[in-house]
Amino acid sequence: MLIANLKKLRDLWNTLIVVEHDEDIMRESDYIIDIWPGAWIHWGRVIAVWDFETLCKDKNSVTWPYLSGLKHVTVDKKKRDIFYYISIKWATHHNLKNIDVDIPVWLLTVVTWVSWSGKSSLINDILAKYLANTLNRAHQPVWAHKSITWVDIFDKVLVIDQSPIWKTPRSNPATYTWVFTYIREVFAESYEAKIRWYGPWRFSFNTKQWRCPECDGDGVKKVEMHFLPPVYVVCEVCEGKRYNSETLEIKYKGKDISEILDMTIDEAVQFFHAHPRIIKILWLMQKVWLGYLKLWQSSSTLSWGEAQRIKLATELSKRSTSKTVYILDEPTTWLHFQDVQKLLHILHSLVDKWNTVIVIEHNMNVILNADYIIDIGPEGWDMWWNLVVAWDVEAVKKCKKSYTWQAIKKYISNFIK
Repeated sequence: MLIANLKKLRDLWNTLIVVEHDEDIMRESDYIIDIWPGAWIHWGRVIAVWDFETLCKDKNSVTWPYLSGLKHVTVDKKKRDIFYYISIKWATHHNLKNIDVDIPVWLLTVVTWVSWSGKSSLINDILAKYLANTLNRAHQPVWAHKSITWVDIFDKVLVIDQSPIWKTPRSNPATYTWVFTYIREVFAESYEAKIRWYGPWRFSFNTKQWRCPECDGDGVKKVEMHFLPPVYVVCEVCEGKRYNSETLEIKYKGKDISEILDMTIDEAVQFFHAHPRIIKILWLMQKVWLGYLKLWQSSSTLSWGEAQRIKLATELSKRSTSKTVYILDEPTTWLHFQDVQKLLHILHSLVDKWNTVIVIEHNMNVILNADYIIDIGPEGWDMWWNLVVAWDVEAVKKCKKSYTWQAIKKYISNFIK
């Protein structure tokens, strides 16, 4: 439906520019601009500006093997047994009409269907909030249901969605992941900091007397434009460094704190190779392909997908108790085929540690590599929704009512004999 409407706009002599990784949209496009091998900061360059057929012939592109069928997103997952189910009875909210759902524990489960079918209502508004209230001692309103059982075998639930991670302009990946705390401790342990009695607090841009007095540690100044959105300009006093001159006199390996925070995550991994606590967090951010971000890049400039992956890296840095429920809402948004491959390895590694992973997703590659699929249907959003299939890919193949099967059958031969 989306592709048909895009073509209608094109046929009316409009110009459409779409930022997308969806394979169907790429196949139907008139022109493709492909960039590789990574972000611009990693010497990314335009290597293909052609139509779909020409792109599939370009040997330099990392996209063409996936589009041409020579390469597929797949993982060597184990055959996992089902021991228990999280059983939701009589879920009733928005388009959910008194349905019963069983979600297996210690598996990677994908909940999939068209928009407005009730996926988020079921997982986010009912299950996630119930688990948060029960396990995390939260106080969130849970939408109508009769009962949810077998949650006592878990000790916490982590919801990793695409909501923003910032509350102030000073929020950034370094502060959110707590790696900035360990970096400040490294500076406080330097010889120059010790003779001046500078503790870790000295290197926080939240401490009033040590940050730039002009911009209050933001590095930028906000200029109100009345009827237009505000404009941020670099502070002319600290030149975007956020600290006063006394703080910037302390150096570690020849660099002050602002120069450290101006590094990308990839650069910081090399710089702090002798500090295990710092390296662990930075390496995990690399693992979720965020190595191109600068440590103090404002969180307000991050995309939804980047914010979600920072949350994922933060949770991965914590000690696993093997009794955690991870809930992710469309984590493949803005991800390339290669990035989806990496994400699947991360999700399956969580399951290998006896965690339960529940993903709301439309991406066919994630659906095909899941242990368990819950499909909701069968008709439009204003109909009474009911569960039509809740099995593995082999079972989905046999379910003729599933529209999801109709969408993925062109991929199925690559995974099922």
